[in-house]
Amino acid sequence: MSEDRSTTPPASPTTENDSSPTLVERYSRLADRFVHGVELAAASVFALLFAIGVVDLSLQIVLAIRSGAITDPNTVVGFIDTGLLLLIIIEVYQTVLAYVRESETRRIVRLIIYTGVIAMVRKAIIFRTSEYSTELDALYAAVSYAMIIFGLVALLFAERVYGQNTPGQEI
Repeated sequence: MSEDRSTTPPASPTTENDSSPTLVERYSRLADRFVHGVELAAASVFALLFAIGVVDLSLQIVLAIRSGAITDPNTVVGFIDTGLLLLIIIEVYQTVLAYVRESETRRIVRLIIYTGVIAMVRKAIIFRTSEYSTELDALYAAVSYAMIIFGLVALLFAERVYGQNTPGQEI
């Protein structure tokens, strides 16, 4: 009887005894590798953008020092704006890396919240009422920015207070 089992071919190519991957499994692995490659490419683009931004900011500062514009508050606000934009790029880069490394969801969400906080603080720093057609429009924008910032800070606070690690859980 054992001879019959050993010489009998499997009923189908996807039986439990068959160790070769199915077409769906092979496609899934290929798609995963593709997505992983795209994630790494995105991380590389953000790293390149950050490097270009640092060089650009450095050149802006040197030119402002040479021209004497470094004492102009609007110039300094422009530097702060560029610096915060660079921090946003770094936070997005960190978020992409967290996806690549398949980090814990809490870590990814925390990175996204940090990015939002930095972006909204940037908006608040460069906020100018002259950019709006009426004072009421500027007020609506300011209140909206404030609500978003307070909401993001509340999310960070809630994550810190209620998202404490349980034993054996990594962040």
